Amino acid sequence: MRKIGGCAALVAMFAAPALANDTMAELRTGGLAYVRTGDISMAEEKLFVSQAEVRVDYVFENTSDKDVESVVAFPMPDIKGDIDSMVDAGNVDSDNFLGFTVTQDGKAIAPTLQQRVSVADVDMTDELKAHNVPLLPLSKVAMDAVAKLPVDVLEDWTARGLIADDEYDNDGQGMKHHPTPMWTLHTTYWWRTKFPAKARIAVQHKYKPSVGGTVAITFAGDEDYQRQQLQAYRGRYCLDESFLKTATKLAAVADKGGRSYTENWISYVLTTGANWSGPIKHFELTVDKGNPENYISFCGTDVKKTGPTTFQMTARDFYPEHDLDILILAAAPVN
Repeated sequence: MRKIGGCAALVAMFAAPALANDTMAELRTGGLAYVRTGDISMAEEKLFVSQAEVRVDYVFENTSDKDVESVVAFPMPDIKGDIDSMVDAGNVDSDNFLGFTVTQDGKAIAPTLQQRVSVADVDMTDELKAHNVPLLPLSKVAMDAVAKLPVDVLEDWTARGLIADDEYDNDGQGMKHHPTPMWTLHTTYWWRTKFPAKARIAVQHKYKPSVGGTVAITFAGDEDYQRQQLQAYRGRYCLDESFLKTATKLAAVADKGGRSYTENWISYVLTTGANWSGPIKHFELTVDKGNPENYISFCGTDVKKTGPTTFQMTARDFYPEHDLDILILAAAPVN
């Protein structure tokens, strides 16, 4: 892993149009948000990221001589309804679709769930609640509830952009019209925390990340879309020549009927750590690529391999200026 100073700006995450149906986008998740005060600093952050779990261990320090009580929040990624949704949104049948949990000093916290929905930045939450429609737009219960709405409500919601008409045959009985949720769900978990004077508290939260990807390697080749993808990936994932050569060889083997590799993407909003007073005194990032036969690339400084599948970077007085984007070339199971 080469030494990299930072990450580039966000780029398009979809493959060429020919591959669009084989692409699943990831949701950008991150860490805790906080009502900023000059009294609370982050003494330590240990971030672990894998395809199965994101786990963050914080140590916060109140440097003042008085207790500080504040709201701490975890903003979940927005979920947008779509006729052809190609996003890994986790367990869409649960409000807690990423399985978020949090503890403080080893004790579980039951955070408050806040959810609102909008269309074109206009709040429509009360409208959905008035008709007993669940708020998660990609869930089956929301789809079923919308399908049962009276015709006049369907017409009104269509005009307001809450739903769109989709026509398809889902039961072999011919083409039918299906009203589809199009609103955006905004979800935040929050709780009140007391930071005792001149003391530290430990907070851990974890969840299952949204993992996007493709069914093949999309950036290794001479086609125009592959060249465009490579240009974007170089900045986003800090691809070096060694990784590119490996990817090219893997793609060539797959084209000849050999073992295939898929792209997996994980994104983490690291810059939420900048909400705290001052830099993170001790920062530790561990990324696990999963299978030892997988390949991984991400932007980091002085990244070291610490195990068969794990890579780690550490820093002192760390100020996150860029978010974290991870590319894993995942080996297909051997039959």
